[in-house]
Amino acid sequence: MHRVLIVISHADDAAAQEATNACKHLAQRGIACVFDNDDLDHFAALGVSQPEGSKTYSGEDLDLVMVLGGDGSILRAAEIVNDNPAPILGINLGHVGFMTEAERSEIPAVLDAVAAGNFSTSERTTLEVKVWQEGKEVFSSWAINEVAVEKSARERMLEVVLEIDARPVSSFGCDGVLVSTPTGSTAYAFSAGGPVVWPNVEAFVVVPLSAHALFARPLVIDPESTVAVEVLRRSPGSGVLWCDGRRTFDLGPGARIEVAKRPVPVKMVVLDNAPFADRLVRKFSLPVSGWRGPEAEA
Repeated sequence: MHRVLIVISHADDAAAQEATNACKHLAQRGIACVFDNDDLDHFAALGVSQPEGSKTYSGEDLDLVMVLGGDGSILRAAEIVNDNPAPILGINLGHVGFMTEAERSEIPAVLDAVAAGNFSTSERTTLEVKVWQEGKEVFSSWAINEVAVEKSARERMLEVVLEIDARPVSSFGCDGVLVSTPTGSTAYAFSAGGPVVWPNVEAFVVVPLSAHALFARPLVIDPESTVAVEVLRRSPGSGVLWCDGRRTFDLGPGARIEVAKRPVPVKMVVLDNAPFADRLVRKFSLPVSGWRGPEAEA
């Protein structure tokens, strides 16, 4: 372990101080810390001194990306190191923080584990998206959680046709359509009525948003499939494309949005190999009182 990029939440002022402490902790073990320019500007805006010995990240190789924040900060970190294969470790300073691996109180222990290399990694499937207009590719991007096609005006619905593997499935008026990864199944797709998909399941979820149709249920599809959403020319409203709620592109009538599996996954640090069901219960505070377990039948 030689170089760590630290990404901080701008919504929690304490994140800057936590980053300073973490940087000092790692420096004592010979590990250099680098920061994105936006985060260094945030230190200055808060009147907090830049961590001693820290430098600006300029695309050099990294051993780890440590995120002090919530899921939104993890998505920003992935955007910063888009072409860098370094694994991402999330430490939750937010609310749910479903993608994070540890809590604020565990930071000292996490830093020791990082310095010693006592962690494993898991690969998370990502999406790539292309937008075509009048036969020309006009936009391309990627996403960890979801690609969302949404109406751009509240008062006008979006008329679309949904296609999977070059075959039409259904057309309807709607607020939009989501294509989600398993990672994103606990995010926007979950709030829109989609199923929770275990991280080790290879699948995508397609979720229509407030569709005016008899057949508009969430679909769980092969991750090798290509999903296309076409904005009909008769659509009364225009649309907008969102990738993880961070990168956006306006969609005109006749736009075609193609979503497929991205060849490059994102690596996430794993510190605890507890079952995913335990994470689900903990993060969503699900009621499990009365559970007896399999040993009760023995």
